[in-house]
Formats: sequence, C-alpha cells, structure tokens
Amino acid sequence: MQERLALHPVPAPTRRRPRWTTGGRPLPWLLTVAGVFTAAQLILVVPGSGLGWDETVYVSQVGGNAPPAYFSAPRARGISYLVAPVASLTASTTAIRVYLALVSGGGLFACLWIWRRLVPVAVLGCAGALFCCLWITLFYGPQAMPNLWCALGALAAVGWFLRAVPRPGERRAVIGVGSAVAVVVLMRPSDGLWLALPLAASALLVPGWRRPAVFAAVAIGFLVGAVPWVVEAYAHYGGLGARLHRASEIQGGLGWHMAVDDQVRALDGRSLCRPCDVPWKHPAAAAWWFALPVLTAAGIAAAFRADRGSGSYPGSRSHRGAAALLATCTAASLAVPYLFLIDYAAPRFLLPAYALLALPVAECLVFLAVFLVTAVRPSLRPVGAGVLALALTGHLAVQYGVLSQMLDVNRSLRTHYSAIAAGLHRLGVRPPCMVSGHDAVPIAYYAGCTSRQPSGHDASITPGGIEDAAHRMPVAVVVAGGNAPPPYARIWRATALPHVRGRETYRVYLPPTLLP
Repeated sequence: MQERLALHPVPAPTRRRPRWTTGGRPLPWLLTVAGVFTAAQLILVVPGSGLGWDETVYVSQVGGNAPPAYFSAPRARGISYLVAPVASLTASTTAIRVYLALVSGGGLFACLWIWRRLVPVAVLGCAGALFCCLWITLFYGPQAMPNLWCALGALAAVGWFLRAVPRPGERRAVIGVGSAVAVVVLMRPSDGLWLALPLAASALLVPGWRRPAVFAAVAIGFLVGAVPWVVEAYAHYGGLGARLHRASEIQGGLGWHMAVDDQVRALDGRSLCRPCDVPWKHPAAAAWWFALPVLTAAGIAAAFRADRGSGSYPGSRSHRGAAALLATCTAASLAVPYLFLIDYAAPRFLLPAYALLALPVAECLVFLAVFLVTAVRPSLRPVGAGVLALALTGHLAVQYGVLSQMLDVNRSLRTHYSAIAAGLHRLGVRPPCMVSGHDAVPIAYYAGCTSRQPSGHDASITPGGIEDAAHRMPVAVVVAGGNAPPPYARIWRATALPHVRGRETYRVYLPPTLLP
C-alpha cells in the first residue's frame, strides 16, 4: 500500500476558484452602484421635471397626454415600447420618470453583472460609478430617450461577446450577444449598426475569437431589431431607401463633418447644439473629456499588465487586456457618426461610448489606487491619495453643476409649456384640437392636442388640410416673437400667450370659427 501511494501520490488539495470574481463578491458592490444611481435620479432629477420635445413624441405614441405626434423618419419605436406599460395607463410625467429611473437602475445592474467574470469587482464597480456620475447619464436615466438604453445594450453586448468567444458551447452568452444587439437596433438603428460592425468583425477576423455562431448571433440580432423600422419604412415612408434618404436629410445630410468641437461645446449644458456655433463658456465642463483618451490608453496598458501577472492586484482567468481593448474599439465605432458624420451635437449621443470607455478608465484608476498603496513610499501616499481624491471631487462638482443647470432649464420649459397650454385652454383650444407652428409638438402634448406641421422635418399636413381641420375642431397656430404668421393664418385672430419670464414670447392665431 505504501509503495502504491509513493508511485501515485495524492495531489495536494487545490483551492477551488469561487464563482465570484476576484477581488470580492460582486453582488453587494454592483447593487450599491445601481442603487445609488437609482436614488440619485429619484432625488435629483425626477421631482418637477417635464417631458422634452423628443420625449413627447415617443410617449404620445403609446398614450400619455395627447394623440400620437408625427413620427419622423430617423426615429425608432424602441423607447415607446419601453414606456408603454406606464404611459398607456397614466399621463403622469412623474409616474413615467419614476418607472424609468427604477428600470434604468435595474438595467445597469444587469449589464454590470454580465461582466462579473471578466474583470475584478473593484474595476467593475469603479466603471459603473464613473458612468453613473456623469451628468449626462443621470439626466437621461429617467427620460424617455433611447440613448442610455443604447449605452446599456452596448455594454451588455460586448460583455456577452467576451463570454461567448472563449467558450463555443455557451449558448446563453451567444443568445445574449444577439439579444443585446437587437435591443440597441430597436432603440436606434444607426447605433445598432455601429455596434454590430466591430463585434461581427472580431468574430470573423480575430484569432481565437473566430466563432461563426457568435457572428450569426450578431447578424441575426441586428436583423431582428431592425424589423419594425424596416416594416414601417414600407408602410409609411415609401420604402427603405426613401426612409433612409429622408432620415439623412433631417439629420442635415450624412457625410464628412468634423463635430468634435461641437460635442465639446455641448458639454457646457446643452441638450442639443444645432447649429453649434455658440461660444465655449465653461472649459472646466469638458476637462474630463480631454482626459478620457489618456486614461483609456493607460487603462488598456494596465489591463494587459495585469494579464501578464506583473500587476499589483490579482487578475482573473479572462483576458482583461483584450476586454479593455474591445470595449475601446467598440466605443470608438459608436462615436464615429457623432464625431465625424453629422454637423451638430448632443451630449447624449455619446452615452454608448462613455459606458464602454468607463471600463478601461476604471482599470487605470484602480491600478493607480493599488500602486499608491503598494509601490509608493508611505510618506508620499497621503499626497498621492489627496491628488486623486481632489481630482475626483472636482469632477463630481462639475458634473453636479452642469446637471443642476440642465434641470433648471428642463423645469423652466415645463412651466413655460404648461402656461401656454393653460392659455390655449382659456381661448377654447381644448381636446380634440390641433396645434401647428413654433414648438407645436411639445405645446400640443401639454395641451392634449394633436400636432401637425405643413413644412419642415415634421411635415404631415398641407396648409389646406389645416384650414379644413379648423371647421371640425379647435385649431391654433403658434408664432414666436415678431415672426409673421403663415399665409393661411394672416386673417386669423392673434392673441398673446402667457410665458415664463426669460422665455420667448408667443402669439397664437385662431381661426374665425373659434370665437369666445
């Protein structure tokens, strides 16, 4: 027996690697990040906020306060589907906001959870916190806008991809890739295309990642997500080519446009910068934006260093460097159309890129934190920690300042549109009714009317059609400032509308059939 044991020694007991990612248990950390994100929305953003222009279009499709607004060619119905469970039951903006805040917090947790086996908990929690603390993320978290959902979908898609390619038999990850791509396409088809391109190329061309099943999942996910948009193109826009052409026209003509400086100026606190010929008033608001490429490059280097086992903190069995690199490349792909192909800017357009870049930036910050603890002389550690804490505190202060400014503008607009809607009601413009002219879409929503325009991006009726409608229902044509009314309304009665101080003055033209 002893000889047998000598020839076949019992292997030393090995420690089984726990399911939790190296660095601690992810569940409490990720729940904390998602919980703080949700609470910040409920406390800072939801109270008193109103629906913006684009939101009224999306919400009106499934209920809300007014008949469906005209749905222009570039839009997709994914966000309308998302808000339908609440908007179809109530017109309460607060209810919609609370619902979206809760769902976005849950969505963030689910997306970070996908990554728990790919990067350490410290990096993952830091990435989630970095993304959540941006004013753009907090402001659009409870809004009925598609961009944050594209960001979460992109984060989920890259995470599922990295889990699927090393394990050909993991069907759940393959299905996850396709499903996440489909969600992004459903929200914004163009974002879905720029997300699918690097993932499909990686599944075909990168050695070790060549998985036909993953490539097929990306392609099928894109096609499934695009079905509603394509069907609607043939049903209402004259075909797919016609809709694409019209969508390009509305966005100013897709082509080479250097919009990098526009995006920088928009970070001052503008929901839309079109045309973006405004001065750059607050450079501090974009300081983090200029640091982003440096921090990303340093994070990729730190992740590859951890893979080689020379890092100061333990890595996992996954390839963190490759994960950081793919996240960065996908973020760059998603940013291309908004930096180089359109001639205007909106900070929300880059949310998908920011969500993915948060991962390599977190790699960099965690590496710096561990380096300070393990490699810097004890006498210098307080200095390094102070510098790092000061930089993060300053960043948070700037983000909160811009968020506060954006919320003030949003609440002022809500009061403004509510006052105008009340003025229209006093003049006899009550549902069922029609509003046309300046800011017709949000004004009509707040007044409970349908909005129709004879020209522009939302052209959906002729001037004669508006005149005919005036014989069947109350019709109002809104004109801003000193602008002249359209020809068909020049003989109509003009009345000043109430407005909020500092806001543009409006006049409303009512047909002779609508007399008090």
